[in-house]
Amino acid sequence: MRWPNMTLPPLVTLLTLAVGAFGAAVAWAMSAPIFILLGPAVAVSLAGLAGLRTGVDLRLRDACFVVLGIAVGAGFDSDALGAMLRWPLAFVLMALVLWLILVASRAVLTRHFGFDGRSALLAAAPGHLSFVIAIAADSGLDVPRVSIVQSVRLLALTLVVPFVAIALGVEVSGNIAPQGQAMGLGTLAMLALVSLGLGQVFARLSVPAPLLLGAMVASALGHLTGLATGVLPGWLIQPAYLVLGALIGTRFSGVTPALLMQGLGAGLMVTAVAVGVAGLGALPVALALGMPLAHVLVAFAPGGLETMIALGVVLGVVPGFVAACHIARLLVLTVLLPLMLGRRTPAAEGCP
Repeated sequence: MRWPNMTLPPLVTLLTLAVGAFGAAVAWAMSAPIFILLGPAVAVSLAGLAGLRTGVDLRLRDACFVVLGIAVGAGFDSDALGAMLRWPLAFVLMALVLWLILVASRAVLTRHFGFDGRSALLAAAPGHLSFVIAIAADSGLDVPRVSIVQSVRLLALTLVVPFVAIALGVEVSGNIAPQGQAMGLGTLAMLALVSLGLGQVFARLSVPAPLLLGAMVASALGHLTGLATGVLPGWLIQPAYLVLGALIGTRFSGVTPALLMQGLGAGLMVTAVAVGVAGLGALPVALALGMPLAHVLVAFAPGGLETMIALGVVLGVVPGFVAACHIARLLVLTVLLPLMLGRRTPAAEGCP
């Protein structure tokens, strides 16, 4: 199960975005937190399960990632830069949390859901989906079942994290547009060009989500040096979140209800284990760094890199902290999974 590609008929993308917009409207009417992200994710997921072919053109996806990256980078300041010196502790505990999640989830899947050990380990992996699917396919394992468990985890965490943050006292408003003076069109164009260039460099270096991170670095450097100031206007950032929500929902395109039911319980259980272990690991980090627990939970939550970074902006997490933790998660998984499987695995490209 991969992200939609550039060969999709335009009508598929238009229908997907229309469904996402409808979902956003329903979520807004229900006063759901971050309605512009959660509504499309749910609506497009349900549409895919109902048999509608959903997908988002790759060029639109890339444009969305550039916009989100610029939005994240716009929050960088000298205080955020100084906070980086305290982050190594988070990365060490992140590695421990990942190992515990893999061990605990593998045990649950083999004992209660009939997974063999290798499939259970891959289904339990908290992220790095392309890498996981490549290993499963190369090993002749049940790729659809592993994919379903992973997709359920991604959607469940997208829906759960905002409500957990609210329960922990974080004020989450429906308006995700950043406050402040909006960037001029000239500044936006300059940042977009630099972002694309850095994204190409990161892609050659096999950095995950290269366009998102390239845009984040370009925007952060621009704001730290004073060459680019201001925040993204709402008319640009809100559609980007809608596209991201719809993109999450496309994971279920082509999945039948019967196939979903085969992996739904396992996916929810893996999600619960991952959230519980991540919460235990986030507590000492929050205390040591003097950060709100909800903010560290977003950084440790084993969801999609792009989604968690976007949620971090809404929740007001220290810019870059979520991105750094989730990149570290993918790097640790790249090493940890082959070690635990006991064999060499193929490299994989694409989205985490």
